[in-house]
Amino acid sequence: MGEPEFRATGVRIGKRLRSLTRAGQVRISDGRLELLTSYGSEIDSAPVQAVRASKPWFGPDDRATADLNGNRYLLTLGDHDHDPAPGEPGPPAARRFIEAVRRAAGRGD
Repeated sequence: MGEPEFRATGVRIGKRLRSLTRAGQVRISDGRLELLTSYGSEIDSAPVQAVRASKPWFGPDDRATADLNGNRYLLTLGDHDHDPAPGEPGPPAARRFIEAVRRAAGRGD
């Protein structure tokens, strides 16, 4: 197994109104998207070609949705490695996730 194409930790993963984990992991590796708990147990996974990732119409820049295997997950991705300066917006982690899904699926640059 090679180096992950995308990896985020400390991700809040929810399904509908239910929170599945508050410190989960999202990983794209070898053409698969995996949603994992903080302990590394799999919540769900699918080939990236079968995943639809998007940004909710309303919401902060750290939120994205991922549709896989008929389930819609709300992901709150914060980049905890790089805290923004006071008064500065944080990095657009959700946009990086969406771009990584599209790139891995061959739908982007």
